[in-house]
Amino acid sequence: MVTDTVIGGMSDIDTVRMDDDERDEFLGRSGTGVISLATPEGEPPHSVPVSYGYDPVESVLYFRLSVGPDRAKGDLDDRAATFVTYGERDGRWRSVAASGRLVSTTDESVSAETIEGLERTGRIPIVDVFGEPTSEVAFAFYRLDPERFTTRIERSMEP
Repeated sequence: MVTDTVIGGMSDIDTVRMDDDERDEFLGRSGTGVISLATPEGEPPHSVPVSYGYDPVESVLYFRLSVGPDRAKGDLDDRAATFVTYGERDGRWRSVAASGRLVSTTDESVSAETIEGLERTGRIPIVDVFGEPTSEVAFAFYRLDPERFTTRIERSMEP
């Protein structure tokens, strides 16, 4: 896994990289963000809001994604994806972007470690953005083993 170091060029407020502990604390155990899925060449990525859970032991993200023939996302197994979440804590803006490939958690080769990882995430929030009752939407769990994390934190304005 690669972690980018980013030192900004903004005039008054520069951004700097979070260390792994800061990243893990920011991602916490669950939250929301946007996942962008790779599409055929020349097409923009398919980006949708999602809820997630984060396993700090394995540095893995888990998603509860809507699936089915009526969904625009298409096949998700082994699909290249980037997930972004951001927010403000302690008066400073922070963001994390994680890139890698989605892995179905029902795959037998990952099922045991997935159960342990999902238990460490706590509860993945249910965010209703479907225009129909969530009880009528088919969901599947996927995980993202990031090949790269890009983290940014707003530098303090203190002298």
